Amino acid sequence: MTVKHEVSPDMKLCSKVPEKNFFVMSKIPIKDIIAYTLVMGGIIFIILRGASEQGYFWQWFQVPKYLFTLEDGTFTLGPLLQGLKVTLNITWIAMILTYTIGLITALLRLSDSIVGRLFARVYLETARNTPLIVQLFFIYFVVAPVLGIDRLFSAIIALSLFEGAYASEIYRSGIVSLPKGQWEASHSLGLSLFDTYRKIILPQAIRRVLPPLTSQTISLIKDSSLVSVIAVYEMTMQANAIVAETFLSFEIYFTIAAIYLVITISLSQVVALLERRFKVNN
Repeated sequence: MTVKHEVSPDMKLCSKVPEKNFFVMSKIPIKDIIAYTLVMGGIIFIILRGASEQGYFWQWFQVPKYLFTLEDGTFTLGPLLQGLKVTLNITWIAMILTYTIGLITALLRLSDSIVGRLFARVYLETARNTPLIVQLFFIYFVVAPVLGIDRLFSAIIALSLFEGAYASEIYRSGIVSLPKGQWEASHSLGLSLFDTYRKIILPQAIRRVLPPLTSQTISLIKDSSLVSVIAVYEMTMQANAIVAETFLSFEIYFTIAAIYLVITISLSQVVALLERRFKVNN
């Protein structure tokens, strides 16, 4: 005798395995994905439509040779990557000088020295309230002949002074944000002002100002493109020369924009890792 086991509708419903939904698993709302797609599609449409209205003929196939060439097993940098090397050299040297100038200026503003505070104030107001391009011209045409420095070092000095003014305010805000108890504890331990800054104040302040300092570094990378006005052959200057010769305006400028984007996003990701490593509990 065969016994048939009937399954109720409720049991059938419970026995169904829920299908895996990509959007649920990824925790990305569908409306955000749709909005992102629409925005990016709109930007691409505007770019293509604008180029079409001007009768522009895209020639992306010509871009790689301006990045690098590979002939007979020999890898040779193209003008854009050669310019990128100059850009990176300017950036890392200027970045070190920017952080140094910014820290010294912040300490002068917080010092008891009237002369030091006055000097820092004059420097800050001058650097922050005049255009970078004017400072580049002033240092290259006025200061450089006196000091006997070349255009590359003139560009580095101008960038460092300009960005250092903003970095100093970032440092100062980080220092003054610390509780007064930190200063009182250092005084009770008999630490000198130098040791107080070195062992207690600056280690905490730097952790707090890491995100804004990163933004300032990214600004420095982008501002380095302005040194082309004094004929420093960094990436933007190389791009201008290529465009003047080939008229590949969109392709070349979009390419260097993508390179700048890769550099800045990579830097942001590295600093995000450092932030998680040295997280400050406010």
